[in-house]
Amino acid sequence: MCGINGIISDRPTGQLIELGIHKMNNSISHRGPDDDGVFYHPSEGYEIAMGIRRLSIIDLKTGHQPISNNDGSITIVFNGEIYNYKKLRRDLSNAGVKFNTTTDTEVVLKLYETKGANAFSALDGMFAYSIYDKRKNKIYIARDFFGEKPLYYTKNDGVFYWSSELKSIISVLPFTPGISNAGLTLFFQLTYIPAPFTIYENIFKLEANHYIEFDCQKQSLKIKEILQNNDIFPTVKENEIISLTHDLVWESVRSRSVSDVPIGAFLSGGVDSSIVSLCLSEQSSTPIDTFSIGFTKKEFDETDKSDLVAKLIGSHHHQFVISEKDLKNDLDRILLNFDEPFADSSSLAGFLVAQKTRQHVKVALTGDGGDEVFGGYNKYYMGKMNRIYTRYIPSSVHKKLDGGFHNLFRLREDNRGLKFKISRLLKSIDYSDAFYYNILSLGFQQKELNLLFRKEELLDNPLETYKAKMNHPPADIHDFREIDRLLSLEGDMLVKVDRTSMLNSLECRAPFLNKKLWDFTRQFPEHYLIRQWDKKYILKKAFKKYFPEGFLDKPKKGFGVPVGDWLRSDLKKELQHFTEKDFIRKQGIFQYDTISKLVNPHIEGKFDNTFRVWTFFCFQKWFSSVFKEKIVSA
Repeated sequence: MCGINGIISDRPTGQLIELGIHKMNNSISHRGPDDDGVFYHPSEGYEIAMGIRRLSIIDLKTGHQPISNNDGSITIVFNGEIYNYKKLRRDLSNAGVKFNTTTDTEVVLKLYETKGANAFSALDGMFAYSIYDKRKNKIYIARDFFGEKPLYYTKNDGVFYWSSELKSIISVLPFTPGISNAGLTLFFQLTYIPAPFTIYENIFKLEANHYIEFDCQKQSLKIKEILQNNDIFPTVKENEIISLTHDLVWESVRSRSVSDVPIGAFLSGGVDSSIVSLCLSEQSSTPIDTFSIGFTKKEFDETDKSDLVAKLIGSHHHQFVISEKDLKNDLDRILLNFDEPFADSSSLAGFLVAQKTRQHVKVALTGDGGDEVFGGYNKYYMGKMNRIYTRYIPSSVHKKLDGGFHNLFRLREDNRGLKFKISRLLKSIDYSDAFYYNILSLGFQQKELNLLFRKEELLDNPLETYKAKMNHPPADIHDFREIDRLLSLEGDMLVKVDRTSMLNSLECRAPFLNKKLWDFTRQFPEHYLIRQWDKKYILKKAFKKYFPEGFLDKPKKGFGVPVGDWLRSDLKKELQHFTEKDFIRKQGIFQYDTISKLVNPHIEGKFDNTFRVWTFFCFQKWFSSVFKEKIVSA
C-alpha cells in the first residue's frame, strides 16, 4: 500500500516542480514509510513529476517505484493491491512479455503497454495509480471499482495536480481554496462528502471505477468510466446459491491473503469479520492473528463474541480494551487527518484498532463491504417500508399524521435505540423518488438546510447528480445497494478505513469487496439477501455450519462512540466556542438562531441531537484549522 502524487505544468518551472513533488510526498509519508520515489521528465510544452511513498507488502527488495518499461516510454506509480496479478502475469508471459520484478505494479504497467486503457477492467483489486505514456503525451489516472483507494485532483493556472490525499495538494497550492457549496451541502446532509465532490472549490475526488485521461500538451482532461465485463451466473436453486456463496467468499479471502509480510484479521465478533477470520484460519497452516477492541463501557462492548470466535478458530487473539480517555486523546489528530469535514464517529475506534494492530502485523483483513454486498443494513428495511407506506397511505393523510409522529418520537434518549430508528424512518418518508436519499441523510434533510445556512447561494442540491446516475427511482434492495456503492461505501466507509489504517501505516483488505461477489448478488432475487426480517440470509446460510446455533443471528453493536455525551461534558467548552454569536458571524455560513436552537437543547440534555451537533462540531473543527485567520481577523 502506498500514496501517490503528481504534477503537470504547462510551462518550465526550473526546480519548482521537483521541489513540489517532494513536498507532496512528505505530506503523506505515513502512507508509505518504507520507500520514497520520484519521477521527473521535462518535455516539449510541459513538465511532469510523479511521486510515491511506499508501504512494501509484495516483492520487498525489487518493488521500488516509480517503475518504467524497458525503453522508458511508460512510467507508473501505483497504490494498492492487484489480487489476480499472478494470473495476469502468466497470461502476459505466455504472450511473450518479459518482467524485471515480481510486483503487481509491473503487471499493471505491462498490461497497459500491451492493451492500453481498455485493460483496466481486467484488474481485481483496490488501487489508484497514474501511468505516464511519453509516446502519447498522456497520463492515465485510474481508481478501483468500489473506490477503496482515494484519488484527488485539481487544475490551477496551467498546473494539474493529483494525489492520494487532499493535504498533499493543499501543501503545494499557492492559496487556500474556498469552500464548495456542493461539498458543504453534502456534508451537512450525509455527514461525509462522496465523490466527485470535496469540501474545496475546484478540487475533486475521482469517482470509483473511473479513470482520467489527461493530454499533457493540450492540458485537456477527460473522465471515463472503466467499462466492466460483468460476471454472469446461471439461475440455480437455493442450495446451489448457498454453495456458490461459500466458494466465492472462500476464494476471495484466499486471493486477498497473499503477502510477503505478516497478515492478520480484524475480529469484531460480527457476521462479516467472523466469516473472514474463519476462512483465513482454515486456509492457514498456523494459527492466525486476530484483533479486536473492547470498551470499558459495557453497552458498547462485545468482546464476548470475538472471544468466542477466536477460541472456535484457534487464533492468536489480541484484544485491546479502550476507555473514553483513549478515544479522546487522539480526537484532533484523527478528525483533522481526513483533510475535510468527516463525522463518522466510529473512525475514532477504527483508528485505535488499526494503531494496536500495526504493532503486530502489516496487513489486516476486514469484514468491510459485507453489508453492502449481502444486504445487511437496517436502511434496506426502511427503504422497503417507505415503498409500502407510500403505496397505501395517501400523502394528504401522511401530512396530518406527520406532526403527531414527530412529537411522539422526539428523541430524548441514546441515538442507538429504537426511537432513533423510528424517527429516522418517519423523517425519511417521501412520496417522490428521493426517499432513499433521505434515509441516507443522517444530518439534515434538503428542506431543512434553508434554515441552517445564512445565505441562499450556499445551498446546493448535489444529490441530484447521483439520482441522474441511477436513471430511475430506486425500486428494490438492489437499487438501494447501488446507491450505497456510489455514496456511503465510497464516501464514508472506505474513507474511514483508508485514513485510519494508513495513518498507522497498516494495509487493510476487504474480501467482501470483490466485483465477482457484487455481480453474483446483483443477479439473484432480493429475498436471498433479506428474507422477512433476516438480513444477509444467503451469507449466513452458507457459513452457519461453522458456528454455534444462532450465533450469526445476534445483532451487532458496531464501533459505537458516546460522542453525544462528550458534547455535553469534555467537548462542551469547545462546542460552545464554535456556537458563539461572534464566531458564527465572522464565519458567515450559518444562521445563529438555528445553530443555537440545535446545540443548546442538546447540551442541556433536553433532546438528543447527537448526529447533527456532532456533524456541526466536526465541520467547525475542520474550519478552525484551515481558516484560522478568518475567525481571528474578521
